[in-house]
Amino acid sequence: MLELDDLDRGLIHALHVDARAPFTLIAEVLGSSTQTVVRRYRRLHAEGGLRVVALPSPRSARTHQWFLRLTAATRTAHDLAVALARRPDTSWVRLTSGGTEIVAIVHTAPGGPDAHALLLRDIPRTSGITAVSAHYLLHTYLGGPVAWRGRLGTLTAEQEARLNAHAVPAVETDGDPYSFTEADLRLLAVLREDGRTSYAHLAAATGSTPATVTRRLTELRSRGALFFDLDIEPALLGVAVSALLWMQVAPSRLDEVATALAAHDELAVVAATTGPTNLVAHALCSDAESLHHYLTRRLALDAIGRIETAPVLRTYKAAATLRL
Repeated sequence: MLELDDLDRGLIHALHVDARAPFTLIAEVLGSSTQTVVRRYRRLHAEGGLRVVALPSPRSARTHQWFLRLTAATRTAHDLAVALARRPDTSWVRLTSGGTEIVAIVHTAPGGPDAHALLLRDIPRTSGITAVSAHYLLHTYLGGPVAWRGRLGTLTAEQEARLNAHAVPAVETDGDPYSFTEADLRLLAVLREDGRTSYAHLAAATGSTPATVTRRLTELRSRGALFFDLDIEPALLGVAVSALLWMQVAPSRLDEVATALAAHDELAVVAATTGPTNLVAHALCSDAESLHHYLTRRLALDAIGRIETAPVLRTYKAAATLRL
């Protein structure tokens, strides 16, 4: 496996702070040369699965998100997971629980005859599936725009400040979510494949000019219409054990518990959902003992009535990146 040094970790931390920071700025902040930083980025991309992708913010996407849990025979689970991962309306496809459960996030557009075709028609007709449950995602406390903090810890506060000084600040707004134009969607489609692609390539791919796409991307970022996600194999950052935690919390305590869990460094996702378990989290730990310590010491809260722990065996798709 690829081993990371301080420069690699510093580069990952820098991309977490500003995914589109110029390599010249990152090199300056890290005290290295631009050529070296570019070479390290390409190596992490090729050998470590590093990807920078742009995604619409949950409010601007105007889609519904469902956590889908499918139970299937071991011999068919892999093929089903691959098929789900290849669909454009899925993300975060994982195999859990001894290789018999598939967990995926399904994105559905509101309205229309086929809005929930995957949930209501396609999945129930698929052979090999023995059980299905769908949990509507109500609110995300950690994950998406608020990324996992396990990528941090290398840069100093001063180095982060230098990167933030050049970043595009998002403006918090309580108004209506941003409505993407056709030009915006073409721009987002390219950035979904490579969030660091050049303005010249963005212009060529969208039939625009570099100045126009620069202005449009700056506006989309400043209005919080999109965000950049960093995808990399967690094992490279010392994660050996990954698990989904399905929790049952009293509704009156749900917001309190979820807010507290969102501050835990062991978690990459915390979200409220519908269903018999109304809070889901994704834990990333260095080993089984660390997960046990987290479950029995930090997660042992009175308000959590039940916890189902499902180890993640394989990831087929992250936010937008296939890992087949």
